[in-house]
Amino acid sequence: MPSMLRRLLAPIALAVPFAGLLAAPQLAHATSLAACGDIHIEAEAQCELMVEGGCEVQCEPVNLRAACAAELQVNCDTECAPPMLDVECTGSCEASCMAECTPGEFNCEAHCGGQCEASCSASCEAEASGSEARAECEASCQANCNFECGGSCEADPPECEAGCQASCEGQCTAELSGGCQIDCQSQSYAECYVDLEGGCKAECQKPDGALFCDGQWIDHNNNLDKCVDALKALFEIEVEGYAYAECDNGTCEAGAGGAISCACTSSDDEQNGTGAALALLLGIGLIEARRRRYAKA
Repeated sequence: MPSMLRRLLAPIALAVPFAGLLAAPQLAHATSLAACGDIHIEAEAQCELMVEGGCEVQCEPVNLRAACAAELQVNCDTECAPPMLDVECTGSCEASCMAECTPGEFNCEAHCGGQCEASCSASCEAEASGSEARAECEASCQANCNFECGGSCEADPPECEAGCQASCEGQCTAELSGGCQIDCQSQSYAECYVDLEGGCKAECQKPDGALFCDGQWIDHNNNLDKCVDALKALFEIEVEGYAYAECDNGTCEAGAGGAISCACTSSDDEQNGTGAALALLLGIGLIEARRRRYAKA
């Protein structure tokens, strides 16, 4: 089996003219953005790796909001878990869902998320005063939709009856817990911003750089490759400035195409983390995703 090394040389790659589209390996069974901190990301998002200089400037609260919402969602989950589902909510939701469902084509998470998030903007505009408060409210609402829909739709049944049931359970659970999540999270945003700012700036100093999607920092917890793979598998998003390389018998083939001789590690060296570094000059390309994650099924 060929030895695989994945190491970014973002400062170099960003300086090289476009030479092709970067391809990241797809995850065969990617069902979530757990490797990306379960952050809310639009399917049309533009994602890139940034390094030093302008990168650190991006590590400000407005660009940490989505990452904080995802983190605070987990922190507030125990406090905000609803005691039981609203039968009236699920019954009405399932009837509407079944009327729209096409057998064999139903996407539980897409349906659940689309229905759940549709009300976030309107409800936060009515409940929160000030642009920053409304933005945090929407981030919390979207994070709650992600969390509840993702958990309920984990099996993602394609059949209408089972799929609509799972979708509506997630949607109605999010509806019941939404107000509590928004209130709970609002108390901790300021502290979260301070905590995440340090992590964001630290990533800007690394050769790999920090990952941003639509300006929002992605807290991938040192799982950059897995996070990029999940973006590719779920949304067909490819990341500007990201590259991977496969090495075998002294030759490295880059994701953007082409090959270069290199000192590749043996499998033993790779397992021990003592292999030699790769130096690849790669072209970069920016791809917009072609579909919306939460489009109605």
